[in-house]
Amino acid sequence: HVLGILLRVVAQEIGSLIEKHYHIEVPRVEIEYIALLLESSQEDDLDDRVVIVVATHGQSTATSMVEVAQRLFGTTDVSVLAVDMPLEVRPQAVLDKMEHGSFVERKLIREALEVGGKYWEQYESKGKPAPLGLALKRKAFDKTIVKLLRKTLGLERANLFPTAGAAVSPEVERFVHAAGINMIVGYGLTESTATVSCDVPEQGVTMGSVGRLIDGIEIKFGKDNEILLRGKTITPGYYKKESATKAAIDEEGWFHTGDAGYMKNGELFLTERIKDLFKTSNGKYIAPQMIESKLVIDRYIEQAVIVANEHKFVSALIVPDYKLLTQFAAEHQIVCNSREELCSHPLINKMMWKRIEMLQQDLAHYEQVKRFILLPTPFTMENDELTNTLKVKRRVVYAHYADKIEKMYADAEKEHQA
Repeated sequence: HVLGILLRVVAQEIGSLIEKHYHIEVPRVEIEYIALLLESSQEDDLDDRVVIVVATHGQSTATSMVEVAQRLFGTTDVSVLAVDMPLEVRPQAVLDKMEHGSFVERKLIREALEVGGKYWEQYESKGKPAPLGLALKRKAFDKTIVKLLRKTLGLERANLFPTAGAAVSPEVERFVHAAGINMIVGYGLTESTATVSCDVPEQGVTMGSVGRLIDGIEIKFGKDNEILLRGKTITPGYYKKESATKAAIDEEGWFHTGDAGYMKNGELFLTERIKDLFKTSNGKYIAPQMIESKLVIDRYIEQAVIVANEHKFVSALIVPDYKLLTQFAAEHQIVCNSREELCSHPLINKMMWKRIEMLQQDLAHYEQVKRFILLPTPFTMENDELTNTLKVKRRVVYAHYADKIEKMYADAEKEHQA
């Protein structure tokens, strides 16, 4: 906890220095940790490579950090480690940018991404040779359209893109690989000294998995398919917290993660966070993290928390990208004098609702968000709404917005009765 506070202070100071001396805007997304590590080794020829570690509240700032690397170190040859998918490489952000291009440009980019996605998903990820025609098209697009796309994203020389700590939707995973970015999906916890599993491209990668177990880790599945771990990298217990240790680690030394999952063909798949599983008043079970991961694909949504437990339908608390909302308001002559007015304006809520409907088309009807609230302030550690590893404290968030949640459901009930 103390280390987390210190790192946050350092991160804020780095952000201030960057803005002051290098005139690069660092978006105020409540950055908790930023670490810039310059690997310098003349023997290994790594003197011009920068490793960037970014962890933010739902929105990483990859492009800005690549600009920092370019100005500070004179290179864009970078590796980016992120807790969540950076906003700039989310599919919707790129598709929205494409709207400003010509018909031919939009068609070419869509075709390039389709070819790249098919090449990776059906052949490269499985270690299979692609048909000659597809391979040639992919290579041609990679050296032209896709190369330009990466440059636009600020990731023209992105070497490695590990991501863990938050779910990666299939849409994002396919898109990132289609864009030629080497993303490695993994899974781990603080109690496991970070990595438990990660993609091993040489052994094949299945979209939706969190990779293969690293050496020294044992795994089995308990009640409700809970993932249990044992090994040298698993903590022996919590410091001076005997009851918490007994609750998490059984007599045989298995650490109970609280995550549900399964193994298939040597790869680990996550299904849900067991304690976060909701049951609506209609008896339907809801996995909130799955729905949240779909919502935050959209570039207008920075953070999302699903509300459903013991309620008749699913709703969401959404922290929008205030900068994009302000731009939308200006483009549509919407006058707002505060974030509160911005988030409550009917036209803005109508626009957001259309985007949410598009995102959840493949969800079952009972899983779909029926109502949402745009929040004028983000979830933060300072408000005790996030852990020091940036996980949402649902109970705290629900308590902070209890009145708004109650009113939302009450209004829905009145409309239904009318």
